[in-house]
Amino acid sequence: MRNRTAGIALLLTLLGVPAWGGELRVGAAAVKITPPVGAPMAGYYHAREAEGVHDDLYAKAVVLEQDGTQAALVALDLIGTTRWMVEESRAEIEKTTGLRGDHVMVSATHAHTGPVLRDPGSRRSEKLGGESDLAAQYMATLPTLIAQSVARAEAALEPARVSVATGRAETLAFNRRFHMKDGTVGWNPGKRNPNIVEPAGPIDPAVPVAYFESAGGKPIATYVNYAMHLDTVGGLEFSADYPYTLSRALAEVKGPDMVTVFTIGTAGDINHIDVNWANPQKGHAEAARIGTILAGEVLRAFRQLKPVAAAPLRCRREIVQLPLPALEPGAVEKARAVADRVGNGKSEPPKFLEQVEAFKVLDVAARKGKPQEVEVQVIVLGDELAWVSLPGEVFVELGLALKERSPFPNTIIAELANGAIGYIPTRRAYAQGNYEVVSARCAEGSGELLVDTALKLLNELARPAAARRP
Repeated sequence: MRNRTAGIALLLTLLGVPAWGGELRVGAAAVKITPPVGAPMAGYYHAREAEGVHDDLYAKAVVLEQDGTQAALVALDLIGTTRWMVEESRAEIEKTTGLRGDHVMVSATHAHTGPVLRDPGSRRSEKLGGESDLAAQYMATLPTLIAQSVARAEAALEPARVSVATGRAETLAFNRRFHMKDGTVGWNPGKRNPNIVEPAGPIDPAVPVAYFESAGGKPIATYVNYAMHLDTVGGLEFSADYPYTLSRALAEVKGPDMVTVFTIGTAGDINHIDVNWANPQKGHAEAARIGTILAGEVLRAFRQLKPVAAAPLRCRREIVQLPLPALEPGAVEKARAVADRVGNGKSEPPKFLEQVEAFKVLDVAARKGKPQEVEVQVIVLGDELAWVSLPGEVFVELGLALKERSPFPNTIIAELANGAIGYIPTRRAYAQGNYEVVSARCAEGSGELLVDTALKLLNELARPAAARRP
């Protein structure tokens, strides 16, 4: 079928007829992926087990089809993605649908109230319960559930149209790194800290919105992206964090059948903590406040929606090798000693950054010099809308640079996608140090390399002006 479609497109081009112009079809679906109570929870550097469910976790998928080409955008209410998870999900999707696995973008929202993801080779995952029976059983079933979300979305395909807008949320997100009076760069230095001079970086206030509706005007899906950590709730209940409120609020306006897909933008150094506001900012009430404000920005953006000419649909990806950070002599032995003190109930627990560095060193050493192999993926629709995947918690300045230089006016970046390797700071931040840099499993310059790769793919997929529709 795809070969026949490509042949028709070539023939039309040779005849001087626009080769692209078939109808866009879109389908969306959500499949519950909540683990059983008792499963280990992710998000911090201490072990937790879930005692309940505040709200369910989902795999949400939007499938696009245009002129015989299909692509899927999948968002998971999870802390991250692993390469194994993505590869197994894509294989299952190819078995059960008509989609190519490399046309599927799988990202995570970064919810800190989801399960630990089993990730062999990760010492932190092991210490948090990733090797437990419940974690292993959950991980074994996850690719099937992800594939089910895509299959159901594909089964729901119908003629559709897409429109885009960008809202702005100026008061929700804050850079969590600060220049301090002693000349250092602090990380989460605390509310009303008198030693804060100024933020060490910007935020990205943009709220990109892609709205999909049927040819008859029925809401199908709203894709929302925002660059801010999902570490609002805390506690021992599973929860999707503030996207839960966002989805509920949009459903009240657009109807319960519409699927709200939330993805996190480049938020490696961005969170919701306003250091100038003395009020506590933790718990479900804070998540509801954020989700409500974000929903309001999306609803305001609906007034600015502009239709996108949805032809053609194109996909491309590239595997990138990122260098490893250098390890000091004796670092591995020291890291093993620190890791052995974590959670053993006997020794004095290591300090936070000691623990962070130990897990990083052990993970890097386990690679035996082999670079990090990560994927950058681009899915574009027409000449105005592009989705980009990046494989970790990316500093916001990298995302801003990518969007500024992209040939597509609406470029949406989903981080923690198609496998994730942790923090990806800017080159400048490496010299400043602190948590994200201490934790980074890739060397200085890796973030800029990912931006350059994404821009190369975007430019390869951007059509010359002469090929675009009038």
